[in-house]
Amino acid sequence: MPDIRIIDGRAIASGLRDDITKKTRILMDETGRVPGLAVVLVGKSPASQIYVAAKRKAASDTGMNSYVHLLSEDASEADILRLIERLNTDQNVHGILVQLPLPAHINKQKIINVITPAKDVDGLHPYNLGQLVLRQNTAVPCTPKGCLYLIKSIRHDLTGLKATVVGASALVGRPMAQLLIQENCTVTQAHSKTADLVDACKDADILVIATGVPNLITAQHVKDGAIVIDVGINRIDECRLVGDVDFQDVTSKRNCAITPVPGGVGPMTIAMLLENTLEAAT
Repeated sequence: MPDIRIIDGRAIASGLRDDITKKTRILMDETGRVPGLAVVLVGKSPASQIYVAAKRKAASDTGMNSYVHLLSEDASEADILRLIERLNTDQNVHGILVQLPLPAHINKQKIINVITPAKDVDGLHPYNLGQLVLRQNTAVPCTPKGCLYLIKSIRHDLTGLKATVVGASALVGRPMAQLLIQENCTVTQAHSKTADLVDACKDADILVIATGVPNLITAQHVKDGAIVIDVGINRIDECRLVGDVDFQDVTSKRNCAITPVPGGVGPMTIAMLLENTLEAAT
């Protein structure tokens, strides 16, 4: 049987939330300031509603103020921009998150660009992404930040390791590559146009996959001893959730440390959102 280490994102995130709760209480005791997270949800996507409810509960559980602003599916860009401008100047709001995806008629980047960078707890404003590339102190996108934490729960010093990031989105893939470069990894950025994905992955000590393609990565992509972080979450057969990694194939044939889906990266994304909000309030 292969030697498998399951990276328990739920347990690790729980420990982080406990620490955030303590730090939030200290901030309140010392300054009277309560971190405030405002989430903007446009439309009634069931998945987005679930995510927003989870973020709201997590914020409340750690002692933060949580403000959820619900807009109709046909809300205009002007409506959303006016709301964000108001939140930018609200002293009780330290973090602003616009739940993605937005309806097709809304220019996502235009909305993100209006958020004050200091309140951009999702780390997606061009200023914050630029600061990340320049290795300056900034809000790091929550999912890549959580992935790095999971990787370092297995191996703290990543210097000299080979890493492959499969996916090149501004939300996960590109900032993830930057974080790994800053950890002194040698990074390959693969994506949908990569000619030979197996070749790009098979020698990697660290694999981070964020493509939205169910079961894309199989045992042939993974070397023994690799750390495998599966960001994907895909609903198939109407009721079953799977990642971008064929979990059964990989764990039956390779010695590795691997995140499950669900219960791996997802809880860490929310924990890092709370951490970013706390840091924005301090």
